[in-house]
Amino acid sequence: MNNLIEILNLNKSFGNFKKVRVLKRINYKFKKGKVYSLMGPSGSGKSTLLNLMSLIDRPSSGSIIIENKKINFNDSNKNDILRAKKIGIIYQQDNLLQDFTALENIYLASLAAGNQKELSMSKAKILIKKVGLANRSDHYPSELSGGEKQRISIARALINDPQIILADEPTGSLDLKTAKTIFDILKKQINSNRIIIFATHNRFFANKSDCILEIVNGNINSING
Repeated sequence: MNNLIEILNLNKSFGNFKKVRVLKRINYKFKKGKVYSLMGPSGSGKSTLLNLMSLIDRPSSGSIIIENKKINFNDSNKNDILRAKKIGIIYQQDNLLQDFTALENIYLASLAAGNQKELSMSKAKILIKKVGLANRSDHYPSELSGGEKQRISIARALINDPQIILADEPTGSLDLKTAKTIFDILKKQINSNRIIIFATHNRFFANKSDCILEIVNGNINSING
């Protein structure tokens, strides 16, 4: 089987009294080795879908299957471990820890997955060099530009060698030149055993993906998948 993630009849609603259905019976199979873009207007459910696939949030109903194993959303401890080891997340706002240096922000993600500090630091040094910021290792997030912070975020997302990379508008707050640099770094991370799924409003970047998925009325329309 080449499917890494499968979503079945996925629904997500918000609100206690008046329910707002954001995602409606979504069915889709994400295959290994592909880059997917999620498009749709603000409020269409792009971030909601990414949060569900990252196991940060839980669906109202339906299933998510990762590597042929159905996710039990009641087992938060197991899901936390799965997320730490298999899922790398990149946010539009970098979400870096302000009291830690660039290098520390990267290797802390490895420690969270249960790795030893020496190994974590070694991997972090390789990755910070890979994204071109070895000379900024000891700088704090407040001392980095927007593009630099996103490169650190990418390195942090990669440190546990995840099979799944989820990115929510990773270039949305950057100028076009910096955004292109960030996107190029991100797309270079694809391999035959990994998928990248990113949300974007930008058709230029969406067209660089293998499959463009548009969320319309709470469901997925595959444009070229």
